[in-house]
Amino acid sequence: ELVSRDIGCHSVQLLEAVNTVLFDTRGFERTSKRLTLDPKYSYLHSVLNCRCGTAFLFSVIYIEVCQRLGLPIVGARVGEEFLIWPKTENPEELFKVTSGQSLFAIINGRCVDDPGSMASDLTGKSLLDLDVATNRDIIGIALANLIRVHWRRASKPSPGLMLTSPLSQLNNSVSNFPLLRPQDLRLAIAAAERLLILEPLNWRLRRDLGMMHYYVRQSREAIQELSICIAFAFDEEEAKVLTLFVEKLHLLSSLKSSPFGSDRLAVR
Repeated sequence: ELVSRDIGCHSVQLLEAVNTVLFDTRGFERTSKRLTLDPKYSYLHSVLNCRCGTAFLFSVIYIEVCQRLGLPIVGARVGEEFLIWPKTENPEELFKVTSGQSLFAIINGRCVDDPGSMASDLTGKSLLDLDVATNRDIIGIALANLIRVHWRRASKPSPGLMLTSPLSQLNNSVSNFPLLRPQDLRLAIAAAERLLILEPLNWRLRRDLGMMHYYVRQSREAIQELSICIAFAFDEEEAKVLTLFVEKLHLLSSLKSSPFGSDRLAVR
């Protein structure tokens, strides 16, 4: 569709045309923050089908569309936002306002004009200081978003519950499991396992994965991940807390293996 418009290679025209096709012709739209808790807006295939998704996935779609049209696009994480822009030797051009909007705003949407977003403070000079995301980084961000979304949904029946809550309650029984949504918890675990392949030395991620295994009463897997986490932990105090927690999990496992134990899943 874009090629048939004979728009040439001018980046401004090209990006305006991409916007026209995606948002006007095809009806794509970015979700509100309220809707982003629905996981379907965080999966690329679902976004392509329903034409509604997170700002991050729209950036991914934008990058792919522009690259196929011969316009290389790069991106970087800035605070809570993932921002994209065309490769250029003069980034100041991206911030020149024409027809009420800068090229940078045309690509990234409302967050650029939001005073509460770090994106609103960017300039051509500061853009050069950002670490451009690789394809590996982009996959990592997508997986991290899925972990976050599914954990929030899983813990919705227990408001205020954090993945690390049991670590701050070591004096309580480790068998007191909160009410959780098992399907979302398992999907969060699946995303964390895949992200760990990309980031095997990320001890906080491994800790979180171990805690999710704990919540579904997979004691062996929890002990394995948390034990590895202890070896990588940079925080000595947290390593001590994890060590105590793992010891309690060993005790819990021994009780479960007794004739009075139970392997039933305790989440709802």
